Amino acid sequence: MISYRTGDRELTAAAFLALAERVWPGDYDLERTEAALARTLNITARDGGELVGCLRILSDGCFFGTITELFVLPEYRRRGIGSALLRLAREHAPTLLYFGAQPGLESFYERNGCRRSLQSYEIPKAQRRTGSCPAQVLFTVAAKVHWNTKSELENRARFWY
Repeated sequence: MISYRTGDRELTAAAFLALAERVWPGDYDLERTEAALARTLNITARDGGELVGCLRILSDGCFFGTITELFVLPEYRRRGIGSALLRLAREHAPTLLYFGAQPGLESFYERNGCRRSLQSYEIPKAQRRTGSCPAQVLFTVAAKVHWNTKSELENRARFWY
């Protein structure tokens, strides 16, 4: 049975990297990953003790939030885990969420109540300021998507106008 934890402070960098390597292989740094996990709201899916899915939210707590990753192990896909993680993100995010969708997966997000929004851009690593922490870009960003209801839009309008 799959269990979910919001704000999972027991998530270790080693467990997260084991998941990341199986979903999106890369050259990850354990120490930087520990620092990154400490700065995000981590929502996890576990089968017994095994980490099978994770969604991370980075937010300023007021104006902006983004989903940095949504990972589900390949053998656990199409079981509703990604949808459950998105639902929990929506329920627990302190802000509106913007995030990139990997090309070809837009319909998954749209089926889960997300809608297309702003065009996005990427700053190549060579142009980043020295000493920055991002290890690598994990997703090719094709479009930004977010949830919107009439009440959410009315509440956001108060901050901007």
